[in-house]
Formats: sequence, structure tokens, C-alpha cells
Amino acid sequence: MAFRLRKKIKIGDLLMQKGLITEKQLETALEEQKIRKAKMGETLLALGYVSVTDFAQVFKEQMDVEYVDLKAEGVEDAAIALVPEEFMKQNEVLPFAIDKENANIVKVAMSDPLNYDAQDDLRLITNMEVAPYFTTSAQIALQLDRMFGKKQAMEAAAQYRREYADELVAEQLIAEQEDKNAELDTAPIVKIVRSMLEQAVRQDASDIHIEPLERKLRIRYRIDGILQEAMLYDDKDLLPAMVARVKIMSGMDISEKRKPQDGRLTVNVNTKEYDVRVSILPTVFGEKIVMRLTAKDGLSRDKKYLGLMAEDEKRLDHILRNTHGIILVTGPTGSGKSTTCYTVLNELNSDEVNIITVEDPVEANVSGVNQVQVNSKVDLTFASALRAILRQDPDIIMIGEIRDNETADIAVKASITGHLVISTLHTNSTAASIIRLIDMGVEPYMIGDAVVGIIAQRLVRKLCPVCRRAREATTDEKKMLYRPLQESLTVYEPVGCDECSHIGYKGRTAVYEIMPVTTRIRSMIHDRAVVDELQAAAVEEGMNTLHMAAAQKVCQGITTIAEMRKVAYEM
Repeated sequence: MAFRLRKKIKIGDLLMQKGLITEKQLETALEEQKIRKAKMGETLLALGYVSVTDFAQVFKEQMDVEYVDLKAEGVEDAAIALVPEEFMKQNEVLPFAIDKENANIVKVAMSDPLNYDAQDDLRLITNMEVAPYFTTSAQIALQLDRMFGKKQAMEAAAQYRREYADELVAEQLIAEQEDKNAELDTAPIVKIVRSMLEQAVRQDASDIHIEPLERKLRIRYRIDGILQEAMLYDDKDLLPAMVARVKIMSGMDISEKRKPQDGRLTVNVNTKEYDVRVSILPTVFGEKIVMRLTAKDGLSRDKKYLGLMAEDEKRLDHILRNTHGIILVTGPTGSGKSTTCYTVLNELNSDEVNIITVEDPVEANVSGVNQVQVNSKVDLTFASALRAILRQDPDIIMIGEIRDNETADIAVKASITGHLVISTLHTNSTAASIIRLIDMGVEPYMIGDAVVGIIAQRLVRKLCPVCRRAREATTDEKKMLYRPLQESLTVYEPVGCDECSHIGYKGRTAVYEIMPVTTRIRSMIHDRAVVDELQAAAVEEGMNTLHMAAAQKVCQGITTIAEMRKVAYEM
């Protein structure tokens, strides 16, 4: 062991001594820490000043403390049973294993290995020696959610029934508690809703569904595009109070139960801010809630994280060099179009250009970009907003979606008059987007002159790298994958393990079909070529279809043939 100081060391000072952060970054982090009310380590991670690897390196060199990945390492029941759940949560510690060579040593993951008080308490609680390991608080919270999440939700539900069994109007109860913060923090229904949001975030869910069934209440999370049941309550006693709580959090009218309502709220989980769009729909068994979760910084990423193949990245770069014209991003709902649009905006964003967006709703705030929210109540539609935007001297305009002829017509005219327009369409392929614009009433010659590039995309689930199983591809599968029949080809199947929650898949990646509108394609659009002719010409010029892009991901062992079939419509 390098050295072990019993005096409290400040992690910020330690990182500055190692040259990993500057004094100015430390000062910024201290200010941000007060706002976030988080630990310094988590604040530095959230700001991007240091990485988990940096922390691991410092703890290893200075204290001989190793980093542990709890998802890969797993947690032993015998170890976690040694320490009370409340202590683990308060101190962000997790006993994960008992040393195999010395049964008197318990291995403990800690978000702050410099917390010697917690280590001393652990020795007293377990009556064992403590071997500290470093991990993130998010990993500890995720493991605790998996082990105790359902139990906590059930206990909170039972507490609600005991304390408020005689309450006739749950909405009134929640509304009254809004004025009593101390009571509100410990109210069972508040704990249930907060826990549900936190668990969904930690499990990388994109949506939460709260569904009243005939006699039960079901909670489901959409993870990697698939709905998974998280909780099933045997009765619907919780529903009125849960709906009221969500309505208040998202600024809705709690007395209105007959009409659909929309709202939004913000939550902080592990020092990261998430935007939650809420939709409430009256059903025959009660009001159903769907909440869509988006990390505030999740849409603002570098294009290298989009999952583009090398040749497709070059094609995208070529399209983005245009100073005017329309760039279309197409695909069904939930295919990652917003992420691609925001990534393109970040690529183009600079002090030299004026960027204005019109969105419904604004999904993420982008520094230096003027963003307009559509508001039908005051007749601020895509079309009316676009007309106003054109008088604001824009260089680049992003339209959330081209929905009608009027919006399409204004977008085309804006691009022809020297503006770069980025927008989305709901079509199945790049070539189909051209036909969709023609169906909207835009003349083919104007489309050919305006559109400079089209990006079609889908999301496929990625195989869990820990448990995926290799096998030899069949003859029919080799044909689907465009591989020689005589060639040996390995493909992979999902299995399921603790790392992927026994699903077999972990995370998603995008597959792209990128079509620059070349002179040949433009001429074909003028001549009203059909979808198949446009696609064939684009493939001859080097475009990868969605099928071809997905096939490459299968051959690389990233996804499966079953996932490829979901996105390759021509199969």
C-alpha cells in the first residue's frame, strides 16, 4: 500500500496535485457543488473535468484502492446481508464479496474511498476487516435498486394504505401536502413516484408507463425499445394519489380527469438533470400516465458516438459542408432522429452563424442556439414560426418536423434562398422521403434544387458482450448478409446474464442510410423517378441501405439477425 492517511483528504485538492484539474476548474466545481448539493467527486464527473478512469488511477496510486465494476463483478448475497440497507444508501457503500483467502475480510465498493468514518462504522457493523474499492455512486444506486427497489415500493404502498385508507379524495391529500415540505418528503406516494423515476433513469429506460388494469396497477419501463414490467400492484388504491402527484409535478390540472393532458417536469438523479415529458390519457379503468425521459445533455453528443460506419461518416461530413439546402432526417418515432438532428446542430454551431430552431416540444437546450417552442394556443405553428424566423436573418434553421404542405413549402423556399434547413420526416427510407414531399404538393424540380442530403435511420439492440453466444451462419443467413456462401461466417445470439438483466441485449446503436443528392439523383427527381429507381441509383453511387448497414453490424457481432429483420423492410 502506497500510503494511508487517516486525516480527511479533499478529493479536489488531490486531483489538482496530480494535474488532472486546474485551480479554476476546482473553483467552478465548488460553486456547482453548492447548486447540485452533491459530492465533489460526482460534481467533477458531471462537469466532465475528470473521468472514472482518472479517479481510479488516483485512488490506485495514492491509496492502493482498486476500481470495481459492480455490473461485471456481481454482488454476493452473503456480503450485502452484513450491512443495513439504510446505511448503504446514506454512505454510498456496497459490500459485494467476502475475500476468498480470508473470510474475515469483506470487500466494499465505495463512491468515496476517502470516507474513513464510513469504513470504521463498517468494521463495527460487520465485525470484519474492510477492503475498500472505488466505484461510482450510480453503480451503487443501481445495485441497490435491483435488490431493494421492489421491496421499497411495496412497503411504501402498504404504508399509504395504512395511513390513508379512509381518505376519500387522494388528490386533495396530495395538494394539501404540497404546502408542507417536511411531510411531503416522507409521504409514501411521493417516495413511490420519486423511486420509480430514479429506478427508470438508472436502468436507462426511455419511457415509464403507469397503467390501470381492471383490478391491478402495472408499472412498465421501456428499455432498449422493449417494454419490461417493473412493478405490479394487486389493487388500484394507489392510482388516484399517484396521478395527482404526477399532475402537480408536471403543472397539470389535478381536477381534470376527462381530458388528455400534457406536461413536463425535471428530475435530478445522481447529479444529472433529466427532462420528463408527461402525457395523461383517460382510459376505461382510470388515467394512464406515460413519461418520456431525456437526459438534458443526452442529445448533445459528438457524431463519433452515433454509431456511423466510416464511409457513412464521410458522406455525412460531405452533406454538412453545404451552406444552403435541406437536410432531411427520416425514420419512425423512437428511431433517434432528434439525437441526430441535435448532433448535426452541434457540429454546425459556431459564433459565425445564426441558428434558429422551431420545435414541438424543445427537447434539449443548446448553448448559442435560438430555440422556439410551438404553441397552438396562440397560433404559433411550425408554418407561422418559420415565416417569422425568416425575418430574423438566420443562417441555419432546424424544423422539428415537416408535417404539412405549408411547412414543406416554406422550408423549400427558405433553402433555395440561401438558408441551410434541417428537418425530420416520418418515412421508411431516403428515397421514400422524396416521394413524400411530392405527395405534400412540392414540385419535383423544387425538391431537386432544395434537398442536399437525406439520412434514414433505425435503432437496433446491441448484444450483451458478456453472454452472447457464437454460431455458424446458415446458407439463407449468408444470403441475407450479402456474404459468399462458401465462406465461413460466425454470427451471435442473445443468451442473458446478470450484466444484461437476463435479456441478452444491452444498449442500442443506430444503423444509417445516407443519400447525398448528387447531379444524377437530382435529375431523376426532376423526371419523377419512383422509389426503387432512386434507391438503385443511390446504391450504385455507394450508398449503404438500412439492410446493408444492419448486415454489417451483424457480421461485426454487434447485433443479431433478428434485430436486422426489424429494420430491413425489403427482406
